[in-house]
Amino acid sequence: MNNIFKTLLGAGFAIAVAFYVHSTFSHVPNIGFLTVAAVFGAYMAMNIGANDVANNVGPAVGAGALTVGGAIIVASIFEASGALIAGGDVVKTIKKGIIDPVAFAGDPIIFVYAMAAALLAAALWLTLATILKAPVSTTHSIVGGVMGAGIAAGGFAVVSWATMGKIAMSWVISPVLGGLIAAGFLYIIKSQIVHKEDRLEAAKKVVPILVSIMAMAFITYLTIKGLKKVWPDIVDILPFLPDTKKPTIQIALLFGFIGSIITFFVVNPRVNRKVATLSNDRISINTLFTIPLIFAAALLSFAHGANDVANAVGPLAAIYDALAHTTISAKAAIPLWVMIVGGVGISIGLALFGPRLIKTVGSEITELDQMRAFSIMMAAAITVVIASQLGLPVSSTHIAVGGVFGVGFLREWMDRNSSGEKHKALNKQLEIVDKYKIELGSVGDNYKRKVELLEKIKVEKKSAKQIKKALRENYVKRGMVKKIIAAWIITVPVAALLSAMIFFVIKGVGV
Repeated sequence: MNNIFKTLLGAGFAIAVAFYVHSTFSHVPNIGFLTVAAVFGAYMAMNIGANDVANNVGPAVGAGALTVGGAIIVASIFEASGALIAGGDVVKTIKKGIIDPVAFAGDPIIFVYAMAAALLAAALWLTLATILKAPVSTTHSIVGGVMGAGIAAGGFAVVSWATMGKIAMSWVISPVLGGLIAAGFLYIIKSQIVHKEDRLEAAKKVVPILVSIMAMAFITYLTIKGLKKVWPDIVDILPFLPDTKKPTIQIALLFGFIGSIITFFVVNPRVNRKVATLSNDRISINTLFTIPLIFAAALLSFAHGANDVANAVGPLAAIYDALAHTTISAKAAIPLWVMIVGGVGISIGLALFGPRLIKTVGSEITELDQMRAFSIMMAAAITVVIASQLGLPVSSTHIAVGGVFGVGFLREWMDRNSSGEKHKALNKQLEIVDKYKIELGSVGDNYKRKVELLEKIKVEKKSAKQIKKALRENYVKRGMVKKIIAAWIITVPVAALLSAMIFFVIKGVGV
C-alpha cells in the first residue's frame, strides 16, 4: 500500500467525521468551526495511532512474538476497546492545568480557537516525527500546543511554569527509570537462566515467577490508569469496594497480588510441560516468553487507549462543549461520537502509518529477542505504577523507548565484560598496540624506529577505535538514540510555536 493511497484513506476518515458532525449538529452555533475542529481531532487521533501506539507493540514485533500485521490487529482492537470501555466520560478542558483560564478573558470563541490550534499543531508535529521515525510523546505534543495557544491568547504570564518544569523533568525521569528497570529484569533473566549450565531447570523455577510479577505489574497498572475514569461505576456494581473517586494504590496492588497468585498456579504447570519439549539453549528459552509478550502488548494497548485517548478527543470535547453552551467549563463531558472518533482514529492511524514506528522501536535501536522485549514491557508497567505513587511526571513513550535503550546498553556492558567472540578482534587489536608501546619504550635513541612505532601505534589505535565503534553500534544505534532524544527535547517548544502561529491565523481569518 503506497503512501498516497494511505493518505487518501486517512483523508476519507476525516471527511466522514466532518460529514457526520455537520449533518448531526447543524443546530450548534458555529457549526462550520465545529466541523473543522472535528477534522483536526480525527487527524490527531490518527497521528497518535501512527506514532505513540508503536511503543506498546514494537518490542513484541522486534522480538518476533508478533508479526507487524498481528500487532496492528491486537493493538487496534485493544486501543479502541480501552478508549470506549474505560476512556471516561469527562475530560479537563485545559490539559494538565498548564495555562490559566484568564488567558481567554471569558470568551469561549477565543478558547475554541486556542484548542483547535493546539490540536492541529500537535498533530502536525506528530506527522513530522513519524516521517523522521522518531517516537515522541503525544501528551507532550498536546501540552506544547495548549501552551503555545495560551501564550498567543494571553501572554507568557498565563503559563504555569512550575507545571512545565515538572513536564520537562519527565524527559530525564521517564527514560532513565524505564531503562534501569528493563535492564534490571534482563540482568535477572541472563544471570538466573541464560548463564546457568542447566537452563531448562532454571527456567522452570524462574519463568513462572517472572510471569506472575508481570501479571501483578499489569493488573496494578490497568487498575490505576485504565479504570480510574470508570471507577465510580465499578463501585456501584461492586459495593464492597472502597467508595473513592478512583482506585487507590492499595486496591490496585491487592488486585495485582491476587492476579499474580492465580497466574503463578496457571502458568507453572504449563511452563513445566513446555520445558520438557525444549532443548537446553537460548533460542528455546526465548519461546517461553512469547505468549506473555502478546498479553503484554494487548494490555498496554488497552491502558493506552483508556488513558491517552483524551490527548486526541479532549480538546475536541472542550470545543464542542464551549460552542454548545457558549461558555468555558473547567471540565467537559465527552460525547460518545467524540470518543468513537478518538478510538477509531487511533486504530486507523496505526493500521495505515504505524508500521514505520513499530519497526523503529522494535528493531532499529537495538536487536530484540523475547526475553529482552519482555523486560521492556515489564519496565513500561512498573515505571508508571512507581511514578504515579511518587508524583513523578512520566511519559509512556519515553519509558518504553528508554527501556529499549536500557536493554541495549546492558547487552553492551555484559558482553564487554566477557570473553565473547564479538570482542576478540578488538582485544587482538589492543594487544598489537600494547606490543608496539612496549617496544617503543625499549628502542633507546633510535629516532627512526621511534617514528615508525609511533606511526604504527596511531594506525592500530585508529583501527581499534573503528572496531569499537562498530561493536557499539551493533548493540545500540547511537545515531538513532541522538535523533530520538533531540526530538523529545524539542517536542514541547515546536508544538507551542506551531500552535501560536496557527492560533493567530485562525483568529485573523475568524473561521
